[in-house]
Amino acid sequence: MAETGPSKRPRKRITKQPPVPILDRPLPYSQEAEQGVVGAILLEPEVCDEMAVIIRPDDFFVPANRIIYRNLLDMNTSSRGIDLILLVERLREADELEEIGGEAYLAEVMSSVQVVAHARHYAMIVREKAIRRDIIVAASEVLEDGYEPGNSSQELMNRAEQKFFAIGDGRDSNRVQKIDEVMQETLQMIDRRSESGVEGVMTGFADLDKMLFGFHNSELIILAARPSMGKTALALNIADHVAVNGHQSVLFVSLEMGRVELGQRLLCSRGRIKGDHLRGGFLTSKEQQSLAKAASELGQAPLFIDDTPYHTVTEIAAVARRLKRKSEHGLAMLVIDYLGLIAPDNDQDPRQEQVAKTARRLKGLARELQIPVLCLAQLNRMTEQAKDNRPRLSHLRESGAIEQDADVVMFVHRDSYYQTAEEADDRQSDNDALVMVAKQRNGPVGDVHLTWLPDYALFANQAVGSDEEFGPMEDFGPYSSGDYQ
Repeated sequence: MAETGPSKRPRKRITKQPPVPILDRPLPYSQEAEQGVVGAILLEPEVCDEMAVIIRPDDFFVPANRIIYRNLLDMNTSSRGIDLILLVERLREADELEEIGGEAYLAEVMSSVQVVAHARHYAMIVREKAIRRDIIVAASEVLEDGYEPGNSSQELMNRAEQKFFAIGDGRDSNRVQKIDEVMQETLQMIDRRSESGVEGVMTGFADLDKMLFGFHNSELIILAARPSMGKTALALNIADHVAVNGHQSVLFVSLEMGRVELGQRLLCSRGRIKGDHLRGGFLTSKEQQSLAKAASELGQAPLFIDDTPYHTVTEIAAVARRLKRKSEHGLAMLVIDYLGLIAPDNDQDPRQEQVAKTARRLKGLARELQIPVLCLAQLNRMTEQAKDNRPRLSHLRESGAIEQDADVVMFVHRDSYYQTAEEADDRQSDNDALVMVAKQRNGPVGDVHLTWLPDYALFANQAVGSDEEFGPMEDFGPYSSGDYQ
């Protein structure tokens, strides 16, 4: 089959011809394969549904073939069906008959098909050539961008990566499967759970893991709260447990706090070191020992921190893809702090639409990478106006689409946050905390009781079986070791 032809206007999806000549070679395409697809549909209209799954009109390089295929798809969805005479009349009414070369070209197309059964093979060739053209055009645009002054190298790399990853969007092969194949895959997953007890990424909080069965791949988990309620601390505690205790790779993207500040918090929570002691630089000998041990454990953990202050979803996705591809541990979970600070792709969109698009893309990223994505979010002031101050799904700030796209929505709530010193009954009430699971697509909802230790920026499992004021430290938090005592 001919691989090349005259340099004509490319497909609509390609915005322009390569801006820089690539060895003076025309874009690849196959006239015979394109004619084979449309000719096979005219001879055997039943194959149109199969073709529609594999290729789109924009995948055709020759304008005449693209026009014919688009009309055939439209006819297939109408009650009139596909017929050569009806196609000619349709093209004539749209003033497209002469544009494709008239009835003579349609006769040529139909005569070019030798075996209708090979239509799928023809379609795969058309698809392959379309992808190659997209790659060539993307590479040419990257080359041209590189010569443009004013673009930083980081911006150029992000733009290049975005172009190439965009080529694969929507290019997955047909994912339709017969139910027996789905059942086989499902039973295999159930067997794995039976052997290991749970398949998700465990948070380290016993009651929360019992309710959620851990965070699962492809899930978007929203953790929301009012400012200073402790959502960043809880997210860090979970990330710490997954990376240090679970030996699984975690990427923590912080759009609000710097990496050194996050490092201090991690040392405080893992080493049981009071934050003011660490910041003030006056540590006891026991705290110094705990600090060294905590730093050693964290230093060996597959925990990665990105504190770039202005990130788009595209840039976050690029970092996560590279880490999953290059890290020896892969990538088990992505944590983002927080949703409201993610830069929109289009500053002109209304804020609610910006947040909705961001949430939708984060869900898509979780499915693409096959990992849970834990994203922090703010609540609006309606929480403070409520009689019991308990957060609800309607309190999610800026967009109801967050609730719609999330698989799990959790709130951090502490009654003491809303109490004055006189209203607090005792010191124990200051340490009571709730993680409220308000939505779980595939499981129950309810409250999980935790203990909040503000000195260590640490949430902990509620201590049991102890007469001490806060219970034995080894019962606390996502950390099982009592070595820090």
